[in-house]
Amino acid sequence: MADNKIQPEYLKPGDEVAIISPSYAVEPYKLDEAVTYLEQWGLKVRIGKNAMKSNGPFAGSDEERLSDLQEMTDDSEIKAVICSRGGYGISRIIDKVDFSALKSNPKWYVGFSDITVLHMWLSEVCGIMSVHGDMALNFNNPEKTHATFKSLQQVLFGVSPGCEWKGTFFKAANVEGEMTGGNLSLIYSLIGTPAEPETKGKILFIEEVGEHYYHIDRMLTSLKLAGKLEGLSALVVGGMNKIEETKVPWGRGIEDTIFGIVSEYEYPVFFNFPAGHVSDNRAFYIGKQSRIKVKGNKSTLTFD
Repeated sequence: MADNKIQPEYLKPGDEVAIISPSYAVEPYKLDEAVTYLEQWGLKVRIGKNAMKSNGPFAGSDEERLSDLQEMTDDSEIKAVICSRGGYGISRIIDKVDFSALKSNPKWYVGFSDITVLHMWLSEVCGIMSVHGDMALNFNNPEKTHATFKSLQQVLFGVSPGCEWKGTFFKAANVEGEMTGGNLSLIYSLIGTPAEPETKGKILFIEEVGEHYYHIDRMLTSLKLAGKLEGLSALVVGGMNKIEETKVPWGRGIEDTIFGIVSEYEYPVFFNFPAGHVSDNRAFYIGKQSRIKVKGNKSTLTFD
């Protein structure tokens, strides 16, 4: 897929957006809260017909979840599709979605975690930008920072000032490149599929939650063996939350684990980027040209 991705039009007051549940089930009241929240941005909100259903852990059957995703993709009145939550499930339906309507009516898709699959499919198969950001499940979550949702609004409406953060940086340098990535487990799961991410020359973002240290090492080692960690513009590491030991201690922290795998490469590695399964989950574009500038112990991500 060519590097020049299609950029949907930024949102404006009065636009209609949709909330769907393509993965795990969500409590209906969470969606009601999300509607109220988005209406305060001046948006009209439509909830998918099956968004509140449940079938085991999923929000309805594969067919029902697919139906909502397809309907909102086809409807030219819908300017953004916001996923209600992650969990698991979109992998089961992604290859059945007909995204051809996006060629004439591109739109934003929003989510993170399991929705990484959707981001990578849109980027690699459809050649369209999307938004890595928080989801309807959390719109009224008091543990989330104000910046989490302010950044989402700014990114969707095209007034994003960028994101500044402090962290540990290895081989710090100013870089530029298209932003790609998402949840490490999902990126790892996409190797060998049509949505396998092309990473060379790009800024690769990864985040993870609830894994063992050796799982992190194993997934990154597999990505390295697949050539996905070679030739990056930069590696950006977001939240690495609830990473656990096994009975035999791993003996290294997350930064040493990650840097140990990529230390032979010349590109910079930025830690502590505020995105992922963390309280401060800033929104950013997947598939858009980006720049990271370093000044002292601060870095700033901006978009062209």
